[in-house]
Amino acid sequence: MDDAGIGWIAAIIIGGLAGWIASNFMKSDTGIFMNIVLGIVGAAVASFLFGLLGVSFGGWLGYLIAGFIGACILIGAARAIRG
Repeated sequence: MDDAGIGWIAAIIIGGLAGWIASNFMKSDTGIFMNIVLGIVGAAVASFLFGLLGVSFGGWLGYLIAGFIGACILIGAARAIRG
């Protein structure tokens, strides 16, 4: 998150937005707290995975994109585990 150049409050807001967009895109019914968690953790997951490929995101827009992609990955993984 420090690499993206945003603070904690911005990370929570952007993470919540990314989680909400991913929740609507994946048609999952999650609450606001879970959207924030999905967005923030999703951004960390996506940043790690894209880092393995040599791709990096910067700024709030990059954090939003990474959060969206990562949250979609986490929602898909949760659905696969639940069955």
